[in-house]
Amino acid sequence: MCCNEALIQHDEPVVPWLWVLTSERPPMTTPQFFTDQCVGGQGRQGGGLARDIMSPSTGERLATVHDASLKDLDDAVSAAKAAQRAWFKAGPGARADALRKMAVRVREHAEELAFIDANDTGNPLVGMRFDANLAAALVDYFAGIATEAKGETIPQKDGRLTYVVREPVGVVARLVAFNHPLLFVCIKFAAPLAAGNAVIIKPSEETPLAALRVAQLCADLFPPGIISVLTGGASLGEAICQHPGIAAVGLIGSVGTGKAVMKGASDSIKQVQLELGGKNALVMCPDADVDAAVAGAVKGMNFGWTAGQSCGSTSRVLVHESLYTEVVEKLRSAFDAIELGDPLREDTQMGCLSSRGQYEKVLGFISRAEKGGAHIPTRRDVKAPNGKGFYVRPTLVTNLTATSEIAMEEVFGPVLSVLSWTTEEQMLSLVNGLDVGLTASIWTRSLDAALRLTDQIEAGYLWVNDASDHYLGAPFGGVKQSGLGREECLDELLAYTEKKTVTLKSQ
Repeated sequence: MCCNEALIQHDEPVVPWLWVLTSERPPMTTPQFFTDQCVGGQGRQGGGLARDIMSPSTGERLATVHDASLKDLDDAVSAAKAAQRAWFKAGPGARADALRKMAVRVREHAEELAFIDANDTGNPLVGMRFDANLAAALVDYFAGIATEAKGETIPQKDGRLTYVVREPVGVVARLVAFNHPLLFVCIKFAAPLAAGNAVIIKPSEETPLAALRVAQLCADLFPPGIISVLTGGASLGEAICQHPGIAAVGLIGSVGTGKAVMKGASDSIKQVQLELGGKNALVMCPDADVDAAVAGAVKGMNFGWTAGQSCGSTSRVLVHESLYTEVVEKLRSAFDAIELGDPLREDTQMGCLSSRGQYEKVLGFISRAEKGGAHIPTRRDVKAPNGKGFYVRPTLVTNLTATSEIAMEEVFGPVLSVLSWTTEEQMLSLVNGLDVGLTASIWTRSLDAALRLTDQIEAGYLWVNDASDHYLGAPFGGVKQSGLGREECLDELLAYTEKKTVTLKSQ
């Protein structure tokens, strides 16, 4: 997900409801990392293997975290099941109050949490401050709609009353990706907690530190058992999906991981919500404002936030042939102007990739594209701070066909593919020809074209003459293999409830 400028401007919010910290406060220099698992609100060392957490920008060890064991998971589920009914019966007002206090606490510790995330992910400190305050805003949002899990009545006859109520599903687990640890742990707690569920969060084993700190900061706001944060690798994720005591599983991750979650949840018929990847198209029509569209394409890549590691990034530009040469040159110039930097510096425009695995994956895509005849007109020099870190420059790839791997597959990095089109029919075939459909962006001066194309493009979230931004309460999610369900809205809260129908007959 994303809600940012191309290079995030911390001195001006990009959406009216979001307050963003300025960079005037002095930076932290000595981070304190919390490494205990949060099992039902109680901190304890995980019973699994020790895992070194490395800084992707320096290669230095930040901390050692012991993975959660299967016993830790069982204990978290048992505590959740024991506490969940009382949490629901406390009522939406009490749940909203706890969530609002959580939002306050995240804001109070925003600088510390942003600093942890910048160290752990390689994302710039300014962007991680943005995440802290975006997280608090969305927690507040779900607190505000805790009363909206409403029921209904159905007309009846002969003295009967039929009514429907919504009840929480029980214990919810949510598995989140590595690119926004702080943001994801907060907002993926919020909706199911507001609905009356107990929640277990599994952050990425590569970037767990902010999630563990949030749990340590906020555990006392909730009854024992209601929240847990458990870290570990794929085996823990598999155990969560298969655990008979968990009623629903949500994921932010790749399409492949989404399929694995669905398979794991199938034996116990769990409810599943998936926000998966995409190869999202940004379409430039022949009448587009070229300068605005190029700026939108840079913004849509989220360079200054996550170095392009964003599921919603518009990483595939489809430009009308009449504009192709001009657009490529202006994109090249914009990409080359971006400088890489230390994630902890206030003036850093773009940080590094979050892990060695992601770094090697991105470089592999670029290498195979060049071997296949693609052209890369952008700068190739990488001036990493201190000569260390998983840095990859913003990379523009041209001279592609519709079937080029890099034009079809999600790279999840700072790589933008550019294709040209001649007819609208051809363009729509390119946009809709993949089995994913998360976001899309259309650039045109024509209202008729905008309405026509938004009707025909297969994606869950579309912008016209804009890119990247999300809006409070606007449903976010994909079609086809980009996911199931919608998030950041009332639908997300309702997804973690079930309807119960009752009919009363008078005597």
